[in-house]
Amino acid sequence: MNPPSPRRRGMFILCLLSLGACGPAPEPGSESGDGAEANRSSDRAGFADLGAAGQGYAHASPATELVFPEDHGPHPDFRIEWWYLTANLEDENGEPLGMQWTLFRQAQQPKAPAAGTNTVGQANTDPWAADQLWMAHMALSRGERHRVAERFARGTREPLPDAAQQAGVTARPFRAWLDDWRLESLTTAAGGDALDKLMLTAQAEDEKGPFGYQLKLEADGPLVRHGINGFSQKSADGQGSMYYSQPFYRVSGEVWLNGERVAVSGRAWLDREWSSQLLSAGQTGWDWFSLHLDSGARLMVFRLRGGGENHDDYLSGSWITPDGEVSPLNTDAFTLVPQAFATASGHRVPVRWRLTLPDQNLELEITARHANRWMNTSVPYWEGAVGVTDAVSGAPRGQGYLEMTGY
Repeated sequence: MNPPSPRRRGMFILCLLSLGACGPAPEPGSESGDGAEANRSSDRAGFADLGAAGQGYAHASPATELVFPEDHGPHPDFRIEWWYLTANLEDENGEPLGMQWTLFRQAQQPKAPAAGTNTVGQANTDPWAADQLWMAHMALSRGERHRVAERFARGTREPLPDAAQQAGVTARPFRAWLDDWRLESLTTAAGGDALDKLMLTAQAEDEKGPFGYQLKLEADGPLVRHGINGFSQKSADGQGSMYYSQPFYRVSGEVWLNGERVAVSGRAWLDREWSSQLLSAGQTGWDWFSLHLDSGARLMVFRLRGGGENHDDYLSGSWITPDGEVSPLNTDAFTLVPQAFATASGHRVPVRWRLTLPDQNLELEITARHANRWMNTSVPYWEGAVGVTDAVSGAPRGQGYLEMTGY
């Protein structure tokens, strides 16, 4: 089979980033191609098209019950999902580092219907078509240095033997990979969760040389379900996702950056999320925080810009005690307000925030450790480590990660 033309490779990436069905690339100048592109454009909604309706796919619901280890694996009936890991690390001298590794799965069409029904989800006969597309990101930061890499792969809805798949996820045993970037379970204890112990390995090379990491993660707390038993609402209209986390990882291992291999340790947070319509059509992006507080509590909060009552922002989150008990946080439970801005790769982004939680008697200042954490990937965004202090006294209160999209 001949490799795809540059135009088809471009269409492949566009298909991965578009949440609409993606058929074979039309020939240049074809009327059907122009019309299909116009239809796709008219269907796009919200940041990265995550507010499109998702007709023909399964949808997240408060009635859905999470089941483990099955839900650690893929959900091909849903349009999009991810396995998202961030970590606050430090070397033997106490210098901070940050890392991110994410694997995204994107369905290109709903499951084919039974005979006699409509043609939504009809199989694509193009030799380069795929009904599941994969994208992986890795990032490693130290001081002013911020290294980013991105990879893509095609896949199929029906699983193939691991050796035949460039990318994929299995639940038994848990393994998530794209090429040689791998997140694998080390859990062997009877009754242990597959995500209790993990090994992460990834490396890349750019014009500045190789960079990467090999990290062992061990959880000292339980999995955490967000929202209503794992359903995390994202707008006043009811859109949302199935969403749980493992926020209790201790990390050890090494990273390599600019020709130097460094032993590191720290804390990590894994997010698992899947949906077919994550946002409402008018939501333009989000500001998402995962925080490890010095008290032993964990905190996840987000602000979705738009989608709230009276066109306000939509706020939600989870307060997690040191032993893993979760209290959902709604719009009335906290305030989250930008305090200062900076420019990152030409984008003006908030880099200091005020977070107030009256029920926890906390008023926190959250500050990006460095402003230049722009992820110049196919869907660009900001992602970086933050420090947490008491807003009044300035005393340290913790650390974490912040992701910002749509800027």
